[in-house]
Amino acid sequence: MRENENDLLKRVRKIEIKTRGLSNEIFAGKYHTAFRGRGMSFSEVREYRAGDDVRDIDWNVTARSRKPHIKVYEEERELTMMLLVDVSASRLFGSTDRLKQSVVSEIAAVLAFSAAQNNDKVGCIFFSDRVEKFIPPKKGRSHILTIIRELVGFEPQSPRTKLSEAVRFLTNVAKKRCTAFILSDFLDPSRDGEAFDEALKIARGKHDLVGIRLYDPREAALPDVGIVELCDAETGRKAWLDTSSRAVRDHYAARWSARTARIDETLRHNRIDTAVVATDGDYVAELIKLFRQR
Repeated sequence: MRENENDLLKRVRKIEIKTRGLSNEIFAGKYHTAFRGRGMSFSEVREYRAGDDVRDIDWNVTARSRKPHIKVYEEERELTMMLLVDVSASRLFGSTDRLKQSVVSEIAAVLAFSAAQNNDKVGCIFFSDRVEKFIPPKKGRSHILTIIRELVGFEPQSPRTKLSEAVRFLTNVAKKRCTAFILSDFLDPSRDGEAFDEALKIARGKHDLVGIRLYDPREAALPDVGIVELCDAETGRKAWLDTSSRAVRDHYAARWSARTARIDETLRHNRIDTAVVATDGDYVAELIKLFRQR
């Protein structure tokens, strides 16, 4: 059931207060150095000097003035940030005091406020096994609050995940180069591996992609608590497991390790920087480590 308007606004305000301060802590004035591929825009024309790149010569001005002139470029001051947010049913899992959804919302808000403080545009793609909602890039605090409102209150049409759909949509909708963060647990029951890899290859040639992979500790390892029923939130599939069996726990952990290894290999193969964040971990530390590496 959708929460009432007052409760939703309180949650939005709480996230705003917490994440605006964290955005400064994480980037510490080095926001622009964390992003690659910022474009170059024309600044002025000046006379050629020894050592200048001849490829920058402005032949029209050179012909008119009879002296060689070059075009001077400067780094574009405006960046577009796209947030690709997984809203499939698996985001609602959490064995600690935080759901994966809560952590994703805070991380997305931190990134959005960091962009806003640098006068950059922010857009958002909410996806399941389809694109559920697209918020075009804009500037301003009110726009960021609109995104946060959707982060905490959005109700998708589908419970499932198909990562390739979101990445393909990014490629089609973002005409100019942007930095795109994929915020997801990357658990894709559709076995979308090859299509996802292909979509990443195409998008990576145009945009700067960054992965933020969320997981809960109970997804990686089962505790010894006897016989329990597990349910896949996205497919509805249920299974009874005897967690008192060491063999069962080892098999569960091995399957998790194999699955995450495939995810990590796909992202690494496509040269996508990635942070891995646990619901019981410190996402601030993980983000700082990620951006220092960039």
